[in-house]
Amino acid sequence: MSRIAIITGASSGIGAAASQQFIDQGFTVFNVSRRACPVAGVRNICGDLSAEETVISLADDIATQIDALAPSDICLVHNAALMLKDSAEQCSDGDLLRVMAINVLAINTLNRRLLPLMPEGSSVLFVGSTLSEKAVGGAFSYVVSKHAQLGIMRATCQDLMGRGIHTALICPGFTDTEMLRGHIGNDQQIIDSISGMNSFGRLIAPTEIANLIVWGHSNPVINGSVMHANLGQLEH
Repeated sequence: MSRIAIITGASSGIGAAASQQFIDQGFTVFNVSRRACPVAGVRNICGDLSAEETVISLADDIATQIDALAPSDICLVHNAALMLKDSAEQCSDGDLLRVMAINVLAINTLNRRLLPLMPEGSSVLFVGSTLSEKAVGGAFSYVVSKHAQLGIMRATCQDLMGRGIHTALICPGFTDTEMLRGHIGNDQQIIDSISGMNSFGRLIAPTEIANLIVWGHSNPVINGSVMHANLGQLEH
């Protein structure tokens, strides 16, 4: 029997790093995102995660392949995210809906279709953020969506009681990804400033978060947990 990892947003960053590690461990890996994953051997199921009809179609495609593979276990990783620069005073309903569509609603659609197919020993892992449990200025819609992911993870844990499927929310700190650099730019002074906000004075590598994702799948004792991975972030 095969083992499957389904990772949203695996075209770069944390998702791509996790894809490589799962491939190295012999998993069949599906990338669900707009762009293909650069990791050799990954099966790309590409489409727009902001459109429900598209997400349903992508999920149906994966479901067909799951049925053919008859896996012993599945790791479903909700990693895709959209981050806008906005605030409570100027975030439009349209922008909030756009962020929630990818960061929250797509999760719900995929779970609804795929959870019934997941055998005992599977996991549903959410890649949240330090902003899943706190907030900063200038990222209103992202903060709202990451708090929502925490609720989805905890509610999913409760609804899956007795199924042998565990959940967890992994909350990276400042990680050196395309999304982070798109949000802050490539200003070295800003990068140095945020790197200095943890005990080790550097950005987190995507592979470090990928390590935690892969480990998390094999350790059901973390069921329902929030795991912060931020190198000891300085709190204000």
